[in-house]
Amino acid sequence: MTSLQYIFWNPPLEAFHIGGFGIRWYSLCWCLSLLSGYLIVQRLYRRQGIREELFEPLFLYCFVGILTGARLGHCLFYEPAYYLSHPVEMLFPMRQTPQGWIYTGYEGLASHGGTLGLMIALWLYVRKTGVNLLRVLDNIAIATPVCAFFIRMGNLMNSEIIGRPADVPWAFIFARVDNLPRHPGQLYEALAYLVFFFIELAIYRRKSEKVGTGFYFGFCLTTIFAARFLIEYTKEVQEAFEAGLPLDMGQILSLPFIALGIYCMLGGQYCQKLGEQK
Repeated sequence: MTSLQYIFWNPPLEAFHIGGFGIRWYSLCWCLSLLSGYLIVQRLYRRQGIREELFEPLFLYCFVGILTGARLGHCLFYEPAYYLSHPVEMLFPMRQTPQGWIYTGYEGLASHGGTLGLMIALWLYVRKTGVNLLRVLDNIAIATPVCAFFIRMGNLMNSEIIGRPADVPWAFIFARVDNLPRHPGQLYEALAYLVFFFIELAIYRRKSEKVGTGFYFGFCLTTIFAARFLIEYTKEVQEAFEAGLPLDMGQILSLPFIALGIYCMLGGQYCQKLGEQK
């Protein structure tokens, strides 16, 4: 539906119902993200001759690492004052109100924290299974952009992480927020990540021998967080303290990931030490 030349955006929060229980779009997108990552990495493991029993624990490590890291990242990076005084709400999807505790789901997940949590989880997985660290990171990195695509689509369906006011023809009016046409920053990110996935997949088909060197891990970090850094200029400030900063929190947190990504793509000394001997 359009309003003047803009896109009027007010989708229902719930994608469908099972009995009296509603499944939210955001939850559905997270499930699609995890499922796509699972299937892609499973296929990569099989093509590379890695035993099935070494793949099975990977999903659990990734799920726990991403969810825990993303949740703690949001709480500590964006709302530390509130959550440090309400520590129970960091890990449990509930909020304390004057009427008592209510279930809210996880209100706030940060991609930077999720990335850090994933890296820690994969380090633990490698210690447990003995699979080469950079081979695991490279395989996960090939699947990551399509996972990130689904998560940002979930943000779009939730009308959250909205963009700044804009007069471009493709601007969205997020009806649940206000009546201003705005940049659809979530959609910009989602489409960028989808493009990165197909580029990375095309490189893998021609240069599969680079798996285990850290190249794909570096490519993923560099492209995703460089895009995140640039697209942040189109987004509305999420927290009040960011208004006085030359860069917002998302941009500040992206810089070390970009630096690490470039280092890995260039085959830095530690990548040569940790990677598989070719």
